[in-house]
Order: sequence, then C-alpha cells, then structure tokens
Amino acid sequence: MSSATVSSDQVYRVVENRHNNPFEVLGSHLLEQVNGHPKWVIRAYLPDAEAAWVVRPEDQQEYAMEAVHHPHFFECRMTGSADRNYLLKIKENGHERVIRDPYAFRSPLLTDFDIHLFNEGNHHVIYEKMGAHLVEVDGVTGVYFAVWAPNARNISVVGNFNQWDGRKHQMRLLQGGVWDLFIPELGEGEIYKYEIKNPEGHVYLKSDPYGFQQQVRPDTASVVTDLSYEWQDETWIDQRRHSDPQEQPVSVYEVHLGSWLHDSMENPPASGTAVRVSQKPDARFLTYRELADRLIPYVKELGYTHIEVLPVAEHPFDGSWGYQVAGHFAPTSRFGSPQDFMYFVDQCHANDIGVIVDWVPGHFPKDAHGLAFFDGTHLYEHADPRKGEHKGWGTLVFNYSRNEVRNFLIANALFWFDKYHIDGIRVDAVASMLYLDYDREDGEWVPNQFGGHENLEAVDLLTQLNTLIFGYYPGVLSVAEESTAWPNVSRPTYIGGLGFNFKWNMGWMHDMLHYFSQDPIYRRYHQNNITFSIWYAFSENFMLALSHDEVVHGKGSLYQKMPGDEWQKMANLRALYAYMFTHPGKKTLFMGMEFGQTTEWNSWLDLDWGLLKYAPHQQLKQFVADLNRLYQQEPALYTDDFSTDGFEWIDCNDAGNSVVSFLRRDQHSDQFVVTVCNFMPQPQYDYWVGVPQPGYYRELLNSDATAYGGSGIDNDGGQQSHDWDNPCWPHALSLTLPPLGVVVLKLES
Repeated sequence: MSSATVSSDQVYRVVENRHNNPFEVLGSHLLEQVNGHPKWVIRAYLPDAEAAWVVRPEDQQEYAMEAVHHPHFFECRMTGSADRNYLLKIKENGHERVIRDPYAFRSPLLTDFDIHLFNEGNHHVIYEKMGAHLVEVDGVTGVYFAVWAPNARNISVVGNFNQWDGRKHQMRLLQGGVWDLFIPELGEGEIYKYEIKNPEGHVYLKSDPYGFQQQVRPDTASVVTDLSYEWQDETWIDQRRHSDPQEQPVSVYEVHLGSWLHDSMENPPASGTAVRVSQKPDARFLTYRELADRLIPYVKELGYTHIEVLPVAEHPFDGSWGYQVAGHFAPTSRFGSPQDFMYFVDQCHANDIGVIVDWVPGHFPKDAHGLAFFDGTHLYEHADPRKGEHKGWGTLVFNYSRNEVRNFLIANALFWFDKYHIDGIRVDAVASMLYLDYDREDGEWVPNQFGGHENLEAVDLLTQLNTLIFGYYPGVLSVAEESTAWPNVSRPTYIGGLGFNFKWNMGWMHDMLHYFSQDPIYRRYHQNNITFSIWYAFSENFMLALSHDEVVHGKGSLYQKMPGDEWQKMANLRALYAYMFTHPGKKTLFMGMEFGQTTEWNSWLDLDWGLLKYAPHQQLKQFVADLNRLYQQEPALYTDDFSTDGFEWIDCNDAGNSVVSFLRRDQHSDQFVVTVCNFMPQPQYDYWVGVPQPGYYRELLNSDATAYGGSGIDNDGGQQSHDWDNPCWPHALSLTLPPLGVVVLKLES
C-alpha cells in the first residue's frame, strides 16, 4: 500500500463527524504538477462501502481506491483531469452502484455578498439562497442546501437518500455561520432534515427553516420542492400596483381553511392530499384546489373583496389554528402542495378577490424539529426567558436584535408576496411584540436601554418590514392586529409611524359587542358604546373586525351574544352588520357570521351549514351579500374612511330612543348617504332626521325588509325632505324607523 496523502487526524475528524469543512479532506485535490501533467488525489468517506473505484466518464476507466487510516476512508491517486469530471463506483453489501461525489463541487452558490447582506439583515430574497434549491452545477442537476447555524460544531444533510446517516453528507461552514452542500442527482420530492451537532456533540434533527414544503403532520421532514408555477394574474397584479386600498372598498371574509368545510374520506379529492381529520374519522380536509372550486364562488356570491386565511404556514398542531408556525416558508401540506396553494390564489385573482394571509412574527413553538434551540443554542430566540418566552402561550419569542433573525422574518413576509402573489398580510399579536412586559408580571421582563417597556428592536423590525413591503409591492395591505393605544401604528414610517396601512379596531369591536349584548331596555344607558369610536376613528386607518377571536374560548357565537328571541337575535345581527358597514373603516367578518352560526366556532368541525335550511339564516346571508354590494356601489361608504371630512353626525345624542344618525361623504364628489339606526325593538314613527340638502331621498337599504326576515316596516321606498327650523339642519326627513333596524338613504340627483 502506498503512503496516505492525508493525516489520520484529518481522516478521523471526518469519520467522527467533527470537521467543519470536509472539502479540505474529501473530493479531488491537486498534489503536484509533473512536466505539465497534474497529479491528483481523490478521497471519499463511504461508511457502508466494502470497496470503491474512481471512474472517468470519458473513457470508463476504473481506478481502485485504497482504504487509508480507516476501513471506509478511501483515496486514489491519478494523473490527468480529475478536478470534477469523475464518478465513484461503490460496492456495498455485495451490490455495486455509481454516484457523483458531492465533494467534487467545491464552489458555493452563496456568494460572499449574499452572506454579508444576510449578516447585516438586508438580504430581502435570502430564501433564494438558503434552504434547498434544485439547481444545475457544471451540467449536473441536484439540490443545493444552505442553513444558518453559527454555533454548530458540524451539520449534515440527512434523508431517505442516505439512510438518515449524518456521516454521508457533511456540510461545509462558510463565513457568517452559514453551512452549505450541493448533493448531485437529488430531485424534487426528496425528504430531508439537518443533523446538527453542538460543540458538546449533542445531536438535533431539524426541519429546514427555509424549507418550501414539509411532510404532512405528524411527520416533520422538509421536502425538496420546485416553486415554479404559470401564473395567470398579470392583469390583477398590474391593477393592484396602481391602486390605493385606503380609497377602495375592503370587505374581508376571514376563514380557517381546516374548518370551513370538510369532505368525506369516501369522496377523495381529484388532486392534492387527502388528510384525515383525527377528531372526525370519516372526514378529511378539502384541498386547496377543492377550496378554490367551493370557497371562491361562495365568497364571490356574498360580495366580499378579500379572503383572509388564518395562517397557512406549516404548523404541527391543528388546534393552534396555524398561529404556532414551524415551517415559515412552507404552506401547510394538510391541504396540498405549494402549487395547489398558488392555484387557489390565482383563482381568487381570476374572480377579483384578493388574498390576505395571517402572518405570525411574534412567537414560535418549542417543537424539537423547529427553530427552538436550533443549533444547540438559543439562536432564533432570546436566551433569557424574561425576553424569550411567552409562558401564557407556551411559545418562544424571536430575538429581533439579531440581524439574521430579523432578516429571516422580513424575507419571509416578502416571500409570500413574491412566490404566492398574496395581496396582504394581517400581522398577528403586534402588541405582544411591541411591549417587553406583555402578559408578564413585575420581575418577569427586562426594560429596554432607556428603562422603558417598549421593545425597540421589534419597532425597528416592523418599520423596516412595512417600508419594504410597500416599496416592493405597492397597493397591498399590511394590517396590524394591535390592541393597545400605541400611537401611529398605521401611519408612515417617515413621520414616526410603524408603517402599516391598516389597524384592526379592537376598541370598536369591544364596544359594539358590549352594547349589542345588552337588553334593549338598558341600551339608553350605554349610548356611549355606540358613539365613542368616532372620537378616535381617524387617529388610525382602522379596519372594523368581528373576527374568530370573538367566537372562541367560551365567548359563544355572535348569535348567542344577542338578546331576545330568535327574531330579535337576527334583527340585532342585521343592525350590527349594517352599522359596521356604514361606519368609517374597512370591514372583516369571520366565517359563519354571515348566516348566523348559532354555536361557538369549533375548529375541529365544519361550520353549521345545516342552518341554511332555515329561512332566518338564509335571509341573514342574503342581507350580508346585499350589504357588501351596497358598500361597494356607494363611494361615500369607502373613499374617505380616515378623515373627518368623510363622516358627520346628524344626531348622536338621542339615548332615550337608542337612535343614532349620520352622514357618509364621498371624497371625490358631493354625494353622500344618510344612515339612521334604531336599536330598540319598537318602531318609531314620524322621526325627524336632518339632511343637508332638499330633495327625494331613496331608501337604499332597510335591514327590517321582509326579504331579510324583518317585519317589513319601511318608508315606501324613500321620503321627500321638508324644511326644518333647526340651526344645524335646514331640511329633514320624516321617517319611520323599523324595530332593531337600520335605514340607509341617498339623495336622488
């Protein structure tokens, strides 16, 4: 045997999986030049091999490799071309196979500039380089893997392709804590994880933080995926780019895809993945494509402008509804493939419906395969539990002070706009991000550098995020679920705001549900609940939301919150919705509210579609559809939601009758609509309502119409105004106000 060209120490660093750059040892290495002829040595660590040969493809010559220092560590010396143009023939368990050597491909696809931008937090498309990518290198197809784990001792890619053996595909440490490896001849659909060892040698099997797809839970491996798709929504995207959603109607149908509707396992999908629902053995989730066929027509029929989906990023536990994300770059495989979700979005756009995705940058679960303790250290989360843990939720908090973590989150949000063409994000639990003492007692949190409770790093993240979103994707929505009085949440970053263009109005929601839950006889004592929102309505760009949060955890359904018998409950719901749609602000309703779901939302079950067999629920659904159409047909109801010019009280002080009346004005014309709300169960006759101009006012909507299940008390289609000796209003309408009813009128030109 000839003497080895590598030391035993180097060999055993590879054999024992302790080398952070196996390329220094493995692959082809130039030994010397003799008379202009290069002499090479090719080394390979092949843990299962009995024998190995180097094969030159051009002449099919085989050169036997010798074991050196270890029975499965081989090397072969040869003269001539051997840099990358060689194969390895391996004999294992009496069988032979030929492979390409991953360590023949030495040049990383990540550039120094990529890593520099990532380390400073400014690589906006880092998902194009991190993760697993189907690529071609020197004419050879395969998968390029890259992962950030600066504190790992070493990392391997493992999967079925190498029997989950971390000795076989050891990665290389580049600068900036990034590890990479190109594995030739791997293809789409391969499952994989990263085997990560910390400095003490403890092993962690982790899914890919940048993985584009994961296995269907409870399996947790990442899946090599090609995100190509032939989009058909160019016209939609172009129109969106030139639009301003603040001056457009925005009416959102909020959906949990896993419980909107199930299907029987006896009726499998034509495509996609049929996932059994454990709580309903005879049921399965609809696929994204089936949802496109069934949900989109339903939403279009109801007249909503947008569908908002609770988080679709991969999550291990169904009961988290998606708010504990383990695969931030992977749409959940419960409902199908990435292309299936792309198809869903594409079909929404084909039907003039935008798609908003709930996005969760505030916390992540502790699941062993996820981000928690990723490289054997607190990498994505704070090490100090006073900063790094939400005990109430059992989750960990992102360390926003780390550039690479901030880059991960910002690139993730941009990724959904880029690859999936979504039209907006609703950022979950913003208050938990902004306040260091959120849901923490004294002594359980750490003040910022100035002694305050504001999370300054989270503020920086959100402002950078929104600046980039609107820079790259004008015309989209960035909606904050923020429940405190933090100022300027939906104001531009250049004037000190967080940069969102909308904020959920949690105060309005709380006041409305408190008011409507009162027996009408007591509502006169709670008039402020109805009117208070206008005092602050223009301090932010508000979205009025009756969301899933209001119909879970023992709160009951909206129907259950309403007082009275069935008729009064339905009348109250119609009045609530009509007031919502005529009040300044964009709109969001959770699924099931449109037809009066009578029980609390259960994420394990379907909506109670059987209710639509009954007239009151059919009629409420029709009312919501007509509300949406009225809302979109009348510019006065949406063009000026965020200034005092778009709203004026006619009378907000008639607490004795529980009546309010107001004007909504169009920003671009002199048109306006009049809304009058009677929140008592008795009709009121000859009720005078001031109007600014004389003429005939046509009744555009009456929530008490018999078509909606009401009593049919109306104003004969409209009323002619009368002169009125009133210091504020020179003219008036003498109206009949229906019980628990809302009337919307408009001056005919």
